[in-house]
Amino acid sequence: MAAVTERGFLRQAWHLAWPYWKSDEKWSATGLLAAVVALNLFTVWLNVRFNFWYKAFYDALQRYNWAEFWRQFGIFGILAFALIVASVYALYLQQILHIRWRRWLTERYLKNWLHDQTYYRMQLGQGATDNPDQRISEDLDSYARTSLGLSLGLMNSVVTLLSFLTILWTLSGALTIPLGGAHIVIPGYMVFAALIYAVGGTYLTIWIGYPLVRLRFDQQRYEADFRFSMARLRENAENIAFYRGEPHELDEFETRFTRVVANWWGIIMRQKRLSWFTTGYAQLAIVFPFIVAAPRYFAKVIELGGLMQISSAFGQVQSSLSFIITSYTEIAQYQAVVQRLGRFHGEIAQIAADRLAPQPIEIERGGGGVAVEALDLDLPDGEALRRGISLSASPAKPLLITGPSGTGKSTLLRAIAGLWPFGRGHIRVADANSLFLPQRPYLPLGTLADALAYPKTAGELPRAGLVEALRAIGLPQLVDRLDEESNWPQSLSIGEQQRLAFARVLLVRPQIVFLDEATSALDEPAEMALYRLLREAPWHPTIVSVGHHDTLRRFHDTIVDLAPQPQPQAAAG
Repeated sequence: MAAVTERGFLRQAWHLAWPYWKSDEKWSATGLLAAVVALNLFTVWLNVRFNFWYKAFYDALQRYNWAEFWRQFGIFGILAFALIVASVYALYLQQILHIRWRRWLTERYLKNWLHDQTYYRMQLGQGATDNPDQRISEDLDSYARTSLGLSLGLMNSVVTLLSFLTILWTLSGALTIPLGGAHIVIPGYMVFAALIYAVGGTYLTIWIGYPLVRLRFDQQRYEADFRFSMARLRENAENIAFYRGEPHELDEFETRFTRVVANWWGIIMRQKRLSWFTTGYAQLAIVFPFIVAAPRYFAKVIELGGLMQISSAFGQVQSSLSFIITSYTEIAQYQAVVQRLGRFHGEIAQIAADRLAPQPIEIERGGGGVAVEALDLDLPDGEALRRGISLSASPAKPLLITGPSGTGKSTLLRAIAGLWPFGRGHIRVADANSLFLPQRPYLPLGTLADALAYPKTAGELPRAGLVEALRAIGLPQLVDRLDEESNWPQSLSIGEQQRLAFARVLLVRPQIVFLDEATSALDEPAEMALYRLLREAPWHPTIVSVGHHDTLRRFHDTIVDLAPQPQPQAAAG
């Protein structure tokens, strides 16, 4: 991953942020932000008042003024209470703005990710975005939270700097340095001391800590890969248990976790180097203003209160100028988040742009049934998969596509569905609803009724229709479990899941039904009964099947074999 420039990083961060601030939530978001900014500015003003309080309080101590001592304690209480209230409500409103922004970003990215099968196309590319679920669930949260935190922190630093520079310039006076027979007078020398101290520290912090950006980027990816491998074991627990594949899975877990640990060691070592410097920098900053201001104090130009006020003002100026130093770890993580989201956003945008461009595989909507003419299919890397496919199916003529594994049968269905962009040719599909039945049906989370009604919800279909569909496909024993929530892919056998897919056909009533090995786990009588349901369905759907079983031939009027044809032998000369 090439490191982006600071300007490019900021432009990318702004590009991700701007849509929210011009969305339909812009007024409420702007109002919340204005309130947070106002409270932060009020906090800065209170810190300025505290700076003057330091002088009055320590002067009272030096003069042993008992009455003034207690009066200053009363002023402190008022200022402290106001600071507590402002800080609490600034954080409260900032968190409200954060969750509203995150909600808006999440909804937007989820819609874009799911729109027009973008999530599917994203997996087809050679450089596909890793773990898009993490981009949406974690990176968007981190982006919204850190954007607000760093932006408000930077604003506070700038306002604090401007507020205390004048105070520090006035209090520090001039420093006279004898040089030979002449003298060099430096007015407001404490300001220059703070500038030199902070700029030098910032440069060294960036130099030491910059590798953290790449390390943080990689750490998120390795952590997500590790979690994903464990999630796959949970989803495929039965198959792994049958294979007794635990040693292989353990090796895979350990391999992925080794990457997590190795990269984390890199972060630890780099963080240690950065901590050596930043901790030392912070400790030296405590005594540095006293050292610089001591000559004027011991020359009795300023009193103890003035010294403490100078120290406080210097600390505020130095802290403001050191914003990058104190926030660098967070900035490094933020850069990594912005780069990941930028890549994710860019890939979604590219897929959307590719959709608008002329497609090599032209899909025409209209007429009846399905027709494929001179279709060439390629693999994502450009290698030819199948050439010159032509076929057709209509309600009166169900179609069966056969052939050895690897000849492109399932890929042909993907191309007809508009999911496979690699190739060229012409496909005509009736402008009507269709339903694809894969070999292993997808069963969503929720009740059995939800799984049965998918892609609709159970509430959209009459209860009696769900019951009738279960009885028609031979699963009457599941009628009493319609409202039960369970892990249905594990609770039901593959055969039962395939029956449920046929029930969906009865409920949705699609005009075209595509079946990809949809009865592979069923016995011959069950397969025959389900295909008879389709053939005798009152709405007369177009049926396109993919399969190897010879038993499927009896249910189809047209059979297309995608087996490679032997090349004719050249005649002997």
